[in-house]
Amino acid sequence: MRSQVQAAVPVVYVRDMKLSQAFYALFGYAEQRSGGDGDARWSYLQCGEHTLLLADVRPPLIPVELPLLIYLYVTDLSAVREQFDQAGHAYESAGYPDHAPGGEMRARDPDGNVVLVGQRTAVAAHDRAEPTGPQARFSLIKEAAEAISRRGGAPETCQVGAADGSRCTSAAEVKLADSWGTTVWSCLSHADEALIHARGAFIAAEDATGLGPWLSLRRRE
Repeated sequence: MRSQVQAAVPVVYVRDMKLSQAFYALFGYAEQRSGGDGDARWSYLQCGEHTLLLADVRPPLIPVELPLLIYLYVTDLSAVREQFDQAGHAYESAGYPDHAPGGEMRARDPDGNVVLVGQRTAVAAHDRAEPTGPQARFSLIKEAAEAISRRGGAPETCQVGAADGSRCTSAAEVKLADSWGTTVWSCLSHADEALIHARGAFIAAEDATGLGPWLSLRRRE
């Protein structure tokens, strides 16, 4: 007879056991037992039937940034958000994907590990939280691109080069700027990248609420 797996325990390597225990306690995890010595300590956490092992080794392992360390499904995502708000821990609301119709949020634990949290039970449209992560940012970029498309005036191609220095041939759809006066026309993909990595970058929208119309009102006389 073949052996079967009885349990799968995710192992997270941490640098500060107390901080990590406090973070995962926001999801309901509590320490059941612990052990080890000064060079290798561990803490076994449990939430219902689900377990998590925190490991602290010396010297610490070299951290590797991953797009996702662990995915947690919870019964009430809004309650988790409240817990994070009360603890002052940052997170992003990531919308309502098919695998989490009740909502999804993204956070990092004290060691920078990415944790995604989803709710399988759908929520009504009026109870949905506004996305604050990349999905929300991208919707704003698309809104600006649509306005520019209606008005016209953009160059033919993106003026932002690729990371290797090559020219981007995608259509220019959004104008970006910063507070130092630098402007550039960008495709949607490079616009999203710039808004993440370029400090002080913003979408240069030419609408009725901009600085130009405001100044024109001051110069009527």
